Amino acid sequence: MKKKTSLRYLILPALGVALSAGAVVAQQMPPPPAIEWTPRRLDQLDRNVRRLERAVTQRNAAGDPVLIQTDPEVVTLQARVDGLDRRLRDIEATMQRVNADNERLTFALDESQRDNEAMRGLLTNADERLTRLEAALKAQAELNAPIEPNSASGNAEDDFAAAQRLTASGDAARALRAWETFVITWPEEDQAAEANYRLGDARWQAEDAEGAVQAYATSLRGWPDARWATDAVIKLATALEASDRAPQACQALTEFGRRYAEDATTAQRSRAGQVSDRAECD
Repeated sequence: MKKKTSLRYLILPALGVALSAGAVVAQQMPPPPAIEWTPRRLDQLDRNVRRLERAVTQRNAAGDPVLIQTDPEVVTLQARVDGLDRRLRDIEATMQRVNADNERLTFALDESQRDNEAMRGLLTNADERLTRLEAALKAQAELNAPIEPNSASGNAEDDFAAAQRLTASGDAARALRAWETFVITWPEEDQAAEANYRLGDARWQAEDAEGAVQAYATSLRGWPDARWATDAVIKLATALEASDRAPQACQALTEFGRRYAEDATTAQRSRAGQVSDRAECD
């Protein structure tokens, strides 16, 4: 009995040492490498699963059901695949939203560009109209300003030529003002009489018969023998008759007969006769 006890005491320590050594060795061994799921291995796994499914189907048909426990790695892989599939669907949905937003932004940008172009056109048109209005107001202010002696060139000859150019250009309002300015700026110059005659024409064109009478009468002071004087007398008589001063018109025609009729053209004598008939001159 003592020998058995002693033997047990000897075996137990030795067994403990062996177990401890085994545990140390197990702790020092590296873990098995993880399976790398390449496309080839996945295909092989798929084929094996299909063979197992057929085998299970055959066993079940034979009345020998088989219970299959899913491989944990397959479950993990399937979960990862499902997760990737969900993430892919989320990315696709996000891309669709981004594309839709981009389309809306592109449409809004196109609309904004069209609106900007339309607004630019309106602003350009408004600017042009404002420029024209400012020019018209400036011209109107110049035309309505009091007429005072003023010479743009500094001499009567050039001012007379400038007024003639305005008359030829068709700018009646500026031409009228130019002649009015000339006659008060250069009243003693040789061109003053003709300038008054031209001023009479400008006022007659502006439907100012009274003003035309005054200008024509001023041009005929001293009864000049200039080439324009014959027309000036006929025009004076015309303006007097138009302003209901028939007697004065007849007096002007009398002076025409005395001073200018002999050298007048047929057309001028005809015009004088027409005025005489309207004024009922003797």
